[in-house]
Parts: sequence; structure tokens; C-alpha cells
Amino acid sequence: MSLLENIRVFVRVVEQDSMSAAGRQLRLSPAVVSHRIQSLEAHLGVRLLNRTTRRVQPTEQGLAFYQASLEVIASVERAENVAAGAGGAPQGTLRVTAPLGFARRILAPLVPEFQAAHPQVTLQLRLSEHIIDLLTESVDVAVRMAILSDSSLIARKITDCERVLCAAPAYLSAAGIPEKPEDLLDHNCLLLRFPGSQQYRWTLQSPDGPQTLSVRGSFDADDGDVLTAWALAGQGIAMKPLWEVAELLRDGSLVPVLTDHPPEPATLSILYPHRRLLPARVKVFADFAVSRLAQAIEERLQGTTVRGLQERKSKTKAAKKRP
Repeated sequence: MSLLENIRVFVRVVEQDSMSAAGRQLRLSPAVVSHRIQSLEAHLGVRLLNRTTRRVQPTEQGLAFYQASLEVIASVERAENVAAGAGGAPQGTLRVTAPLGFARRILAPLVPEFQAAHPQVTLQLRLSEHIIDLLTESVDVAVRMAILSDSSLIARKITDCERVLCAAPAYLSAAGIPEKPEDLLDHNCLLLRFPGSQQYRWTLQSPDGPQTLSVRGSFDADDGDVLTAWALAGQGIAMKPLWEVAELLRDGSLVPVLTDHPPEPATLSILYPHRRLLPARVKVFADFAVSRLAQAIEERLQGTTVRGLQERKSKTKAAKKRP
């Protein structure tokens, strides 16, 4: 084990106030984390951390060493960038967070391609529908699909993702087909809910501008795939990214509703913190994501668009009216 790696472990422990939490992020057991801290303390000849059963706290010397360690790690990253700029390969651990469903279908299948191009970069995925704070969670990059608000992060847009309201034919047969946005208030809406989530407020597009509804339902979950399963089981109406349910819409397992009032698109972006010198591994991953993720989404859509669903619905209505 190297001194630098022990320093990195120490920094993560201080930032997380916990050896077990630091171990989970670094994919190390608590015993290994503890051993590395002890080795670092033995090397320096000082006690860096005060340990209790619930948390760890830096000693006065530990706090001073933590501040100096941040400078050491930043210097190493600058050196890595200089080497990469001089023809060296990007290297190191890259921690990426992304939504569960998106990562399963789009991002994860592309990881081997990225790894083959950059074999010295170790990529760690943290998948969650929750919005993870990059700075406090020590994550390098976030792939997010949302209507972005102002942020202190650098955001590179990848593409706009159309979204659609959809339900199973059995549900619509039993509950009726909503004809206008207000009708959703009388339907069972399947909600993606977690701390800080705004998914219970559905904003739909209309000729008069955006219309926001506080919808309700007897089912909610913090995993979008669960909502899709409930929709397929005929339990209600879900709001989904179009690329995620395009195949289900094409084969009729789900039916689009209110296509004249589709939800506002969500922007797929890659975000990372402002840094005076961006690590090469972050830059190459951001470039890869911008070039490949939109392409992968288009491949799943196979030409399916909200406008196309609208036109198909209009043709179906016209055909039914013919004598």
C-alpha cells in the first residue's frame, strides 16, 4: 500500500465522519480502512483520529494534516493532468452517479467501451434516482435527467429527452381515458417519490403555456422501473422518458395519453464541480458521454417521437369515425 493511497483513505474518512461510510465509497472493508489509517498514523508518529463507536473525529494534528492532504491530492491531480497533456493516459478512479433506469439501459452497456479506450481509469457507478450532492458525497461526475435549475456545477447538455404519459389498455378501459390535463386529478397517477422529489407535480405543455398539476395516486416508489411495472399491471398512469417506454408503446403494452399535452422534456446533462484544473479522467468521460449517450438513446427510440404518437392517435380517431 502506498502513502498516497493511505492519505486518500484518511481524507475520505474525515469527510464522511465514518470509516464504514468511507469504506463503502472506496469499496474497502472497514478493517482495511482502519488498517490503512493505523499505518498512516504509525508512519507520521501522531494520532490523526479520535474514534468512538459511532463516528471518528480528527485530532488537532489530524485536522492540520487533512488540510495539507487536500493540497497534496490536488498537486497529484495537477501532475496527472500535465502528464496526460503531454501524451500520458488519463488514470485514477472516476466516481459517476446516474439514475437507476438510465444507467441500466444506456450508460452501463457503454462502460466497457469507455474502459477499453481508457484502461487506466477505474470507473465506479453509484446508481440512484435521488439527487446526490457531488461535493459532500465525493463523486466526480453526475449524469442527470431533469429540468435543471441554477447550479454551482459545470453542466454540459447531452440532449433533450421527450417524456410521455402512458398507461396499460386495461387501466384506461376501466378508469377512462383522460381528455384534458385536469382529468389527471381523477386518475391514479404513479409517482416517483424520494426526499426532494418534485415528481408529484406534473407540468404539461399546452398552446397556452406550461400547466402544472399536483397529481395524486395510491402508488409511489423511488425506482422508475417499479413505476413501469405498475403501469404494465394496469395500476395507473405513469410519466416516463419516451426512450424508456418506446418499445412498450410500439407493441401496445402501454398506450400514450394526453399526447396533445405532453410533459415538458427533461434535459440529459453531465455535471461536474468547477475546478481550476479538471482531471483528465473527468474530461475524457464527459467527452465520451456527450458523444455516445445521445446516440444510444436514439437507437432505443427507433424514430419514436411524441409528435409521431400524436399523429398515430389522430389517425386512429379518424378511422373510428368513418362509417
